[in-house]
This record gives sequence, C-alpha cells and structure tokens, in this order.
Amino acid sequence: MGRRRAIAYVDGGLRLLSRNDRDVTRAYPELGELAEVLAGRRAVLDGEVVALDAKGRPSFSALQHRMHVRAPSAALVSTTPVRLYLFDLLHLDGRNIAALPYTERRSALQELELSGQSVDTPPYWTGDAGRDLATAAADLGLEGVVAKQLGSSYEPGRRSPAWVKVPLNDTIEVIVGGYKPGAGRRAGTIGSLLLGMYDPQDRLTYIGHVGTGFTQTVLRDLQQRLKPLSRPDSPFDSPVPREHARHAVWVDPVLVGDVAFRSWTPDRRLRHPSWKGLRSDREPAEIRLQA
Repeated sequence: MGRRRAIAYVDGGLRLLSRNDRDVTRAYPELGELAEVLAGRRAVLDGEVVALDAKGRPSFSALQHRMHVRAPSAALVSTTPVRLYLFDLLHLDGRNIAALPYTERRSALQELELSGQSVDTPPYWTGDAGRDLATAAADLGLEGVVAKQLGSSYEPGRRSPAWVKVPLNDTIEVIVGGYKPGAGRRAGTIGSLLLGMYDPQDRLTYIGHVGTGFTQTVLRDLQQRLKPLSRPDSPFDSPVPREHARHAVWVDPVLVGDVAFRSWTPDRRLRHPSWKGLRSDREPAEIRLQA
C-alpha cells in the first residue's frame, strides 16, 4: 500500500494530519504548495501522500524513506519527493459540505482545479466503468481501486461502508508480536517477524511469520524499534508453533505493518507472506481478524 492517508487544513498555510491525528506537516514540506494553488481560499481536504517509483506508480518502499522522518533534509526531499493526491473536499471557505453527496463534494473539488508539482486531483469515473478500471489497474501494476457510493456523505472518524477497497492482490495490516533471530547471512539481526491480529474477542491471534521482503536497511530499522519493546513472555493469546516460539524474542504488540500474501491456510495462517513496511498511521487495536 504505497500511500499515507492525510487530511489537509488550508487557511493561509498548510496543516497536514495523519488518519490518527498526528501532525505530519513538517514531514512533507513540499506539500505546502497546496496553500499556494488554493490562492487564498480556505479548505479542508482528504487525500493520500504517495511516493512514486520509476514507472510512476505509488511505491510503499519509496514512501518508507519519508514517512518516518519528522523533518527531512533538502537532499531527501529532492531524491524522494512525495505528492498529495486529493479525492474529497470537506470544508470550503468556512462552509461544512461533508454532509453533501459525494458527487457534489467531488464536483466542488474538481472546480478548484488543484494541480501543481506536488499536488494533484486524480480523475474519477462513474457508471459501469468498474471492470475496465480494475483491468487497467492490473495492467499498470497497481494495487487496486476504491469504489464509493455516489450519494454518500463524508463520515469523519470511521471506515464508512460507502467506501469499498477492491484489491488486485492480497495485502493486509498485521501486528508484530516478536521475532526469530537470524542465522547465516542474517546472523545478529532478524530472521523473521511473528505476526498477529486481534480476533472479535480482542485476543491477539498468531497468524504466521514473515521472513522475506526485507532490505538490510529495513532490518536494522526494525531491530532498533523492536529492541526497547522486548518482554519476557509471548503477547499472543493463541499458541505459537514450537519451532517459531523456541528461540523467539517477544515484544510488546505496538508496531503495525503491511504484508502481501498469496492466501490464507485452513488454520488461518498467511501463505507465502512478504513484508512491505511499517504503518505509523495505524493503531494495533484497529488490526482485526475477521470471524
């Protein structure tokens, strides 16, 4: 998932908040351009911060270089620029329009013609374009599409059922509950992460381990983050297989990440998972295993 959800507050300048209300304005200085293209108007907008790969596709690995840096250097901004893709308008010039149908909010957003070097408003389609959009997204190597009910209002603070993600591959959010020390080329670092999700009874359930998708830089970063979280016992409420638990280093379950995987096994374990990166915009309590 090569993006970071953000709410933009523009009133002379820009204030950018993550989906869990963390102020990330300083992390993305180039996005201050939004205040310029709004030309003095006041607005609250919803969008996603992305970093693009060489083919112009959102890249989570590229965004990882930026999303954990609170005040990036000019060199980092230059080598790994980000863009803000806007898809909804909530307030305009002091008027709250969140309760209006999506089509009206989107028309108002389009009329603002917000486009610049670091800011853009992607097009959207209605009618029976869904199948063609999914095909085009697959051809371009994108993760999927998002479908929205045209008459729906904007519902702050919750995942509205009026917005539906249609993934083209399986990527989920997971909680890190421990790791197995590495061996061979990974000696002295992490071999694999032990993963979980909360079930409907708020029990942290073990769902498998992931040992691929890491770069050396990612492994070093993870080890630094996990070291102060170590604990003597397993945080999982379900048993962890002996071969993974035997030499495990347990940690408090506070880090959330993305993994891509092929499918679920019959006993609710991830099949062929691959690590994608940490998610600083998600809280562990939000990561739920469906019944």
